[in-house]
Amino acid sequence: MVRKTSIRDGINTLRTPKWPVSHQFGLPRSAVTEELLVSRCLVNRESYIVSGAAENRLPEGAPPTTSDAPSYEDGPVQKSRRGLLAAGLSAAVIGAIGVVSTLNAGAEQIPDAPAPVAVPADETDVAAPPSPPAAKPPTNLPWGERPRSVRTGRHNATSKSLKVAGLSAAHSDDEGRDRAPKGRTSRTTFLQSEKTNVVPPEPAPEPTDGVAPARPTVHFLYNVGSQKAEADAAYANLTISKPKLARSDYHTLAELAVQSADGKQIVEVGWNVDRVVNGDDDPHLFVYHWVDRQTSCYNGCGFVQYSKNIQPGDTLVQDSQKRFGIQNFNGDWWIAYDTEWVGYFPGDLWGGTFTRSGLVQVFGEVAAATEKPCTEMGNGKGGDDTTSAKVGSVAYLNGPTVDLKVRSTSDLYSVSKLSSRTFRYGGAGAC
Repeated sequence: MVRKTSIRDGINTLRTPKWPVSHQFGLPRSAVTEELLVSRCLVNRESYIVSGAAENRLPEGAPPTTSDAPSYEDGPVQKSRRGLLAAGLSAAVIGAIGVVSTLNAGAEQIPDAPAPVAVPADETDVAAPPSPPAAKPPTNLPWGERPRSVRTGRHNATSKSLKVAGLSAAHSDDEGRDRAPKGRTSRTTFLQSEKTNVVPPEPAPEPTDGVAPARPTVHFLYNVGSQKAEADAAYANLTISKPKLARSDYHTLAELAVQSADGKQIVEVGWNVDRVVNGDDDPHLFVYHWVDRQTSCYNGCGFVQYSKNIQPGDTLVQDSQKRFGIQNFNGDWWIAYDTEWVGYFPGDLWGGTFTRSGLVQVFGEVAAATEKPCTEMGNGKGGDDTTSAKVGSVAYLNGPTVDLKVRSTSDLYSVSKLSSRTFRYGGAGAC
């Protein structure tokens, strides 16, 4: 009958032999000798552990060897546990011997502490500098309401399906280009045309006799409402439509722009139909900015995303009116759409010098390959039509009373002023 032995008994047996270890091997007794001899005992015991471990790694189906498993207070121990118990006992013994040997050894027998290993600079864990806290938007939107999430649809929903579902926007996975032609206006002047390396998404013309085609010219046409206004914010209701964009043209859009008094520093928000930027013919949310009258890019180039729900480039619902706003808060220019803050352009983009508007403009814009484009502006109806697209309820925060001056830069599109802060605009173009 096998006598049950506790694990603690096994450990004590190894730690305190019944007679000195040196007497077992016929050697002089000393702390160092005892340590070496006990190590030899452990090597013999390890061979048992290794054989047990190898036994547990037999392939499936191999006939098990017959042996009586030792019993302990907690029941029979399987071979797979036997190796683990033995390994644990060995570790305990080695730790105990190390402590005893160190205590019994003389100073000359105690080894020096190992020198610290030098770690290369690129392997040293260096704490990253804390990132600056993210900017926080104003508590209320420019029009005084508390922000709430924009009602969004499924990814890649069309502007028409958003209208049917009564939703406001949907994320778009279409990949376009962020750099494309963009016009601008001031109180008395406007960008009429410019050369570009960007062409609409049509097959490029074949070179003639090996000569590359000349850089195309982009022509910009506008219906504008503007006012010299120093303010912290501006906002307006814009009709969002799906105007027809001719295959040879670049874009058609409507936007709110907050500018410095000289027109060199600009922040813009609005919607555009632009196959170069968006990859389709639906209206999309866009943001843009200018520094010292130099172009940047759509929906980026320093823009910081804030909302987890709506972002520049998203598809917007067609045939609706939504609020668009721009507000300077703590030096940054924040963008609002419908019921939510979208994100901001950091004031550092202008060196902290552009903190209030000097000029506010709201307008429709067509960028075309010719001076007589067939692209529609607004919803394709002229400004004298009572159902044409509208810019409504323009307002400022900490600014003057709104009194817009309206004008058109082309006879293809017309504008009709309804009040000091509302006008209709648009047209079908030359076709």
